Amino acid sequence: MILYFSGTGNSEYTAKRIGKEIDDEVFNLFDKIRNRDFSDMHSERPWVVSVPTYAWRIPRIVEKWLENTRLKGNKDIYFVMTCGGSIGNAGKYLEKLCAEKKMNYCGCAGIVMPENYIALFSTPTEESALQIIEQAERVINDTAHVIKSCDKLVQSNISFGDKMNSGIVNGIFYPMFVHAKKFYATDACISCGKCAAVCPLNNVRLENGKPVWGGNCTHCMACICRCPKEAVEYGKHSHGLPRYTCKKQV
Repeated sequence: MILYFSGTGNSEYTAKRIGKEIDDEVFNLFDKIRNRDFSDMHSERPWVVSVPTYAWRIPRIVEKWLENTRLKGNKDIYFVMTCGGSIGNAGKYLEKLCAEKKMNYCGCAGIVMPENYIALFSTPTEESALQIIEQAERVINDTAHVIKSCDKLVQSNISFGDKMNSGIVNGIFYPMFVHAKKFYATDACISCGKCAAVCPLNNVRLENGKPVWGGNCTHCMACICRCPKEAVEYGKHSHGLPRYTCKKQV
């Protein structure tokens, strides 16, 4: 079974592509995470977890869900991480997580997809995004082939920088940068509530028709990138940047 969490669609696309290649069920974890549903899941086939990369590791909200959810049946588990550049030394922490869950860690693949982290970086135009996805197709196919063959995914050589990024930098990044203080809605807001509906942590609510952000943010960028009127901004950084969601269909 392929499990995925996705803020703007990259990991969803990758999960569905792999699901199509290996003919396996694809399951969206959004409701499970949003509702804090840690009930058992079962699969006779190896597990595949497709997620975005947050500060060179899997999102902490997904890690927490995995820690608290019993995955029954097959004990083999693969990870697929979409990223804007690198997944760092994420495999070290995934291997530890799997050992704690008494599951067989079968490796992690990093797949470069269009950048969605509009809070810090520039997002691509639709044309550029499609080109990046096209370049990712070979890696997606190769990853699916390894999983279908029940082989292990082999991560490339880990540099000192990778170790630092997934370790010390990740630990600093979350408390310093991962918050919702800079999100706000402009006068273009039409009070549709989409930002609240797509938040996996119930961190956005409407007050007098306008969104208000709480203190429980994971920086998935769903609220800002999925707003139909581009009415959500993140400080001054997002001004004029294209909103990215994966429009490529499987």
